[in-house]
Amino acid sequence: MTQSDLYTILPNITLVVWACALLLVDLFIPKTRKGWTALLAAFGLALSLGLTLAQAGREMSAFNGMVTLDGFSTFLNVLFLGTSLLGIAIAYGYLKRMGLERGEYYTLMLFSISGMMLMAQAADLIVIFLALELLSIPLYVLAAFARPRADSEEAGLKYFLLGAFATGFVVYGIALVFGATGATALSGIAAAVAAGTFTKYLLLIGAALILVGFSFKVAAVPFHMWTPDVYQGAPTPVTGFMAVGAKAAGFAALLRVFVTAFPSLYVDLVPVLWALAALTMLIGNLVAISQTNIKRMLAYSSIAHAGYILMAFVPYGQPQVVPDAVASALFYLVTYAITSFGAWSMVIALEKSDAKGLEISDYAGLGRRKPALAAAMTIFMLSLTGMPPTLGLVGKFYLFRTVIAGGFIGLAIVGVLTSLISAYYYLRVVVVMYMREGEPQTESEPWLDLTTATAAVATVVLSFLPAALFALASGAVVKLF
Repeated sequence: MTQSDLYTILPNITLVVWACALLLVDLFIPKTRKGWTALLAAFGLALSLGLTLAQAGREMSAFNGMVTLDGFSTFLNVLFLGTSLLGIAIAYGYLKRMGLERGEYYTLMLFSISGMMLMAQAADLIVIFLALELLSIPLYVLAAFARPRADSEEAGLKYFLLGAFATGFVVYGIALVFGATGATALSGIAAAVAAGTFTKYLLLIGAALILVGFSFKVAAVPFHMWTPDVYQGAPTPVTGFMAVGAKAAGFAALLRVFVTAFPSLYVDLVPVLWALAALTMLIGNLVAISQTNIKRMLAYSSIAHAGYILMAFVPYGQPQVVPDAVASALFYLVTYAITSFGAWSMVIALEKSDAKGLEISDYAGLGRRKPALAAAMTIFMLSLTGMPPTLGLVGKFYLFRTVIAGGFIGLAIVGVLTSLISAYYYLRVVVVMYMREGEPQTESEPWLDLTTATAAVATVVLSFLPAALFALASGAVVKLF
């Protein structure tokens, strides 16, 4: 191990060491003072974020090319660390209110984030597998964190069993890819394909199995069945963290692996990817219409948004389109992260310790009693729909532009039509808040209120300044190809 190896993964190492130290320090923090654990976890994340920003613009590889540092990984690591700070902000008051204030929550979150960061930097299929396990295992525990609540324990068990099943697909796919090319490094796979020293159909089957495994992680149809139950049963801050972090990490690996190692399989995989994106958008939005529980509605919404991001993935094998496609996907991940965290913070604000306040009908009268919160929720619902003046509109514009440039006009039409369908269930929340009588009870917590306000302002303000953010996303993918 050289100094350059250590420097390449310095933010990740820092976070893992900090998490291990926090696990020990937490033993000496009284049960009534777990706010210190949250503060220390946030400080560790901020330190890792600072180191990540200091690495911006650097291009390095480490551990014999198994891990890489480039604009793509830096962009995503900033996203992971930034959203995890929001995750701590929305969790602190919630855990206290629900009687779940345990220091292990923050340690598990830090370990999961380190897995996400490693996923973004992985340039070898073995490292990708290790990163997948590192990010997933803490999430299995966090999903069941509200024990002895039956629905939380059920969520953790379902997530674990189906996650382990999906991981099996990834491992088997990696084995077949190695058998077809004699390499697990993404550059080695690409070199074997370029030299013609590979078995095409074995490679194709391996790539398909890897696609299945990551489709589970990003909740793409038909590998989405775990999502509504896990999102509903898990503690709400965990749900918000999973909806953003785990999805972004899955797409990080999916984009890097297929763009770098499997562009030669593009023609064979296009019909599968087209169908995957279209079905995910259709089923996610259609089933969301019938939901009355806000967490289940947002779960199906999360599925639908995975479909929108998959649209940008469809033309991954077109050299003239793929840089813009990957940049559009990164831009939309940021858009979805900001909006989604805002929406989940609103869910937390209305949720009660007896699990009440999670029905859409519980939002009745919010526009009259809490106009600021209702306005924020309206912004989030409009952004998720893709309506002005929100960042969601700009994000979908970039996605649709990319799909059309790739020649998939039919898929773009499906995306537009499903966005119109989504308006029904998103705007239903707005109608309930402003046009139904009710006496909603909300929780006012400083960090939660700050997260809600920040997300709402960012969703609107950034919609008028999208060029700078898209330029960052475009710059992050320059050296990826």
